[in-house]
Amino acid sequence: MSDLELPRTFRPLGVRMAGIAGGLVVLVAVVAAWLLLSPEIRAMFNLFERVLALILGAMAAACVHALVRAKAVVTERGMTVVNGYRTHDLEWAQIVAIHLPTGAPWATLDLSDGTTCSVMALQATDGDRAVKAVRQIRALLR
Repeated sequence: MSDLELPRTFRPLGVRMAGIAGGLVVLVAVVAAWLLLSPEIRAMFNLFERVLALILGAMAAACVHALVRAKAVVTERGMTVVNGYRTHDLEWAQIVAIHLPTGAPWATLDLSDGTTCSVMALQATDGDRAVKAVRQIRALLR
């Protein structure tokens, strides 16, 4: 059987670190650039341009948030997969297999209805950490 204590939540490490760190760096750089502009240059930006900049920043933040919120929760009942802003609640009977092929960006579930479901929480860039998680989930499928 699996050495996995249930419930267990898997999250991508590298993507979360890069998303959070990168987002903070961009935010600090943009705020610093705005503050370093002279008052005369700042005054040249009208309300529309300022609001548009805020909307673009919010859209970028929403994209980063979608990436870093990826997770897979394994319970006795099944698996909940969160990819971006979409959630898939799957029972164990619906999951046929899990794969993390060489060169694939993340794990994939084969489902009983013939479709697949990406598991962005298990990123290939996380290396052995993702491979171990896939093996643990495979053991639960048996």
